[in-house]
Amino acid sequence: MRGNRSRDTAPELALRSALHRRGLRFRVDRAPLPGLRRRADVVFGPTRVAVFVHGCFWHGCPEHYIAPRANREFWKAKVEGNRARDADTGRLLTEAGWEVVVVWEHDNAEVAADRIAMLVSDRRAK
Repeated sequence: MRGNRSRDTAPELALRSALHRRGLRFRVDRAPLPGLRRRADVVFGPTRVAVFVHGCFWHGCPEHYIAPRANREFWKAKVEGNRARDADTGRLLTEAGWEVVVVWEHDNAEVAADRIAMLVSDRRAK
């Protein structure tokens, strides 16, 4: 697992490039809330938008996740724990007034960037 990057993955870089082309500026790999030991992949602080780029394997994508044959119980517990932590993080951020956006690694980066740009723009207008 050492070779699995926690940041700057190919889907993250594609999304960040698409966001940057739209003129958006953001922070990378930041904890949106002080004291929260969980980090969002892209953070728009002033508008309170946190973007998480989820890998299909690690976060149990409903479309693409296939459980490994070896050590099945370990991986089932691992992925279920990741899903539970993701849900808890989303709940905590939403309760604090943040908008949470989840982008899966298989999602089109340009489409996701358009959706995020609209959300940031709408929240700036408020």
